[in-house]
Amino acid sequence: MMTSEQELRCIRRVLAGDSEAFEPLLTENQKIAYNLALRMLSHPQDAEDVTQDAFLKAYRSLAQFRGDCRFSSWLCRIVSNLCLDRLRSRARHPETSLTVTDDEGEEAQLELPDERFSPEALLERTLTRESVQRGLDSLSPQLRQILLLRELRGLSYEEIGAELALEAGTVKSRIFRARRQLCAFLLRDGNLPVSAASSHTKGGEKP
Repeated sequence: MMTSEQELRCIRRVLAGDSEAFEPLLTENQKIAYNLALRMLSHPQDAEDVTQDAFLKAYRSLAQFRGDCRFSSWLCRIVSNLCLDRLRSRARHPETSLTVTDDEGEEAQLELPDERFSPEALLERTLTRESVQRGLDSLSPQLRQILLLRELRGLSYEEIGAELALEAGTVKSRIFRARRQLCAFLLRDGNLPVSAASSHTKGGEKP
């Protein structure tokens, strides 16, 4: 794993005109970016496309990187925004593509309605997503950050500890508290079954 100073050295070289210095940043963070996109989009090809777009945007916007966080965190914000744009596009165009073959053996794409994006399904997902966002906003910045690193980026306790300079035990304790508080919020908001809340507050990972 690259250190913050190594990242900054690469960034300075890129900004000085050495485009090849961006390669270590790409190699270091490609898996992180793809995994985040895949979790948000649930579609491998879309995740690959967004990952490529994110690195291109990061390269073009590198002068805007202030260095007040890790490059991976900055990149993941770009990935998240691109994923949200793609999800909004999906909602506006609720179709799914199906390949069919005609009598002459020629393939064509047939567009069919996708029930995943029916008004009812979209409303339910929107309400749940808004509730989760409100729940995340209710957490302290410290707990919100560590929960997103775990749930969205899929980092291990050790990886989170290395990124935030925390002991693994502290990471585990904060994640437990963040999940417990988020579950309690969703339960109060009517978007989480009691059984699901109990599994997070009584069992599973302990501090």
